[in-house]
Amino acid sequence: MSTLRPALLTDHYELTMVSAALRDGTADRRCAFEVFSRRLPAGRRYGVVAGTGRLIDLIRDFRFDEAEVDFLRRTGVVDDAGARWLADYRFTGDIDGYAEGELFFPGSPILTVTGGFAECVVLETLVLSVLNHDCAVAAAAARMVTAARGRALIEMGSRRAHEEAAVAAARAAYLAGFRFTSNLAAGQRYGIPTAGTAAHAFTLLHDDEKTAFASQVATLGKDTTLLVDTYDISQGIRNAIEVAGPELRAVRIDSGDLAVIAQQSRELLDSLGATETKIIVSGDLDEYAIASLAAEPVDMYGAGTAVVTGSGAPTAGLVYKLVEVEGRPVVKRSEHKATIGGRKVAVRRHKPTGTATEEVIVPQGVPDRKPNDRMLQRSFVVDGEPVSLPSLDESREHLRECLISIPWEGLKLSGGDPAVPVTVVPAS
Repeated sequence: MSTLRPALLTDHYELTMVSAALRDGTADRRCAFEVFSRRLPAGRRYGVVAGTGRLIDLIRDFRFDEAEVDFLRRTGVVDDAGARWLADYRFTGDIDGYAEGELFFPGSPILTVTGGFAECVVLETLVLSVLNHDCAVAAAAARMVTAARGRALIEMGSRRAHEEAAVAAARAAYLAGFRFTSNLAAGQRYGIPTAGTAAHAFTLLHDDEKTAFASQVATLGKDTTLLVDTYDISQGIRNAIEVAGPELRAVRIDSGDLAVIAQQSRELLDSLGATETKIIVSGDLDEYAIASLAAEPVDMYGAGTAVVTGSGAPTAGLVYKLVEVEGRPVVKRSEHKATIGGRKVAVRRHKPTGTATEEVIVPQGVPDRKPNDRMLQRSFVVDGEPVSLPSLDESREHLRECLISIPWEGLKLSGGDPAVPVTVVPAS
């Protein structure tokens, strides 16, 4: 599991509220907080729920140890009453939400945290840190999977992210449909298939390219990938096939005009009898670059920086807002940041063919069920105890089915309306 201590992800202002609520007697008021986005990032037509499994694990382990409580008391973040409360902290409420791999749209109540005010508000930063990151990566990765049109993708962005974020990003990308990751920690922690090849440094280490290739093949066999663009790509391919033979599994190209080079490389490989040798391309690929290569003889894409940074949208724009106190709806009326009071329930409506047509959100009630409706929320934590969650592979399949269900316009990479319209039914 992560080496990160989740408790000190808490923000200073959250503990300010806890201390004040403990003093004035409101800390245990039964509240409901909802996570949602007011809008999707520019150019996006859907969001992807990701990170819920990670989040529930972190909440299960969310405790303040003696040293942390001492630090918070010594620095004046909390008073004595607050310190005693933190020392005994354990989340005892309920958490419900959209499944991992579910699509979401503006206003979708993707997570609801219910319990005493203090025990819920202290989780805000943790919840948003996990979900804003993982949802952003998953949405970018899903767009890349769509652009790849069935060709495999490998996530290889660890060097462009914080060490813990890199593992989380690999998980989110796999959830979205990437086939492999180069991050071995993600492979160990989440069972994600790993893949990778040598870098240019290995070729430069040796006296010449053939010697480097021969060493790699001698160690790993012909079922490996040789990086052929350290010097001259055409000669690199010739050297690779001369050393490994036409049974070489793949070559990787990491630079240049990939559309032109892929075509030329395929022709050269075929002329050398390596008709089954695959071509893998990488090098600052995002969904648009991948889409531009759709007609080229590329077999696999390696995506790094773009996927782990959300491809231009590094946060999903999610917020965590109080919507109910002791069964009473509460609303924020700030300009451009108004909220809709009351805990909400959501369904997604579909045609008999399975195409999604609408998401209906009902505050404080249960929507009238129609044929082909699908309820979107499910329980994750009940009375502080996590319930059984789908596996990562099951969530991955769920997202695949969700993407199939939205109208084809919703899969476009160009900007436009959300793939599924959202209707909020006023509370009666």
